[in-house]
Amino acid sequence: MEIKDKNVFITGSTRGIGKALAHAFAKAGANIILNGRSQISDEQVAEITAHGVKCIGVSGDIADFDNAASMLAEAEANLGPVHILINNAGITDDKLLIRMKAADFEEVIKINLTGTFNMTQHALKKMMKLREGVIINLASVSGLMGNLGQANYAASKAGVVGFTKSVAREAAARGITVNAIAPGFIETDMTEVLSDKVKEQTVEQIPLKRYGNVEEVAQTALFLAQNQYITGQVINVDGGLVMNG
Repeated sequence: MEIKDKNVFITGSTRGIGKALAHAFAKAGANIILNGRSQISDEQVAEITAHGVKCIGVSGDIADFDNAASMLAEAEANLGPVHILINNAGITDDKLLIRMKAADFEEVIKINLTGTFNMTQHALKKMMKLREGVIINLASVSGLMGNLGQANYAASKAGVVGFTKSVAREAAARGITVNAIAPGFIETDMTEVLSDKVKEQTVEQIPLKRYGNVEEVAQTALFLAQNQYITGQVINVDGGLVMNG
């Protein structure tokens, strides 16, 4: 898809990977809908419009089905149809399974997986009518290989992978591509809190011997958005941590 002048809705786009995605697509000429559970500030919007594109902020909870519909309707009322949806918003709540409460499991599933369903279903209905669209879901290497203390998070992201492949099959006839990106260890607020010892241990597991950066994830999303013959795929951005073959 030609990115210039398209409208891109990015959930969880006020920091980390989401913020990098917003800037990357804005630099490519796309109009951006910033999203988060908290109110989007004028400063955050101004950072994006500085690239010479349109930008609005839409706040709300993707885990609420009706709220997801309202946010997409607000975006359409202000900018027109959403051509590209990037389901980036997600949370972690790490603890060993034997110490995990049911609420700990359910909350992560609700935001990471159900939230992706909510946003995708509402956006896809409009894309199907337009016969064009791109959906990119943020999965994780945890959903492909599991991770200690992340039974809830890994389950949610494995669900995103299966969801992506199924929706890709359903949407392909209308020219809509649906793919997932599975980041590995990326330098964000989530990894910043790790101790130096843990960082050293994890780097040893990565063939490229370093953490990735948010721009490398954003570059992958731009590639997927522009390529109209790739769908139903999971692209690992992980320095070689997970090698399928």
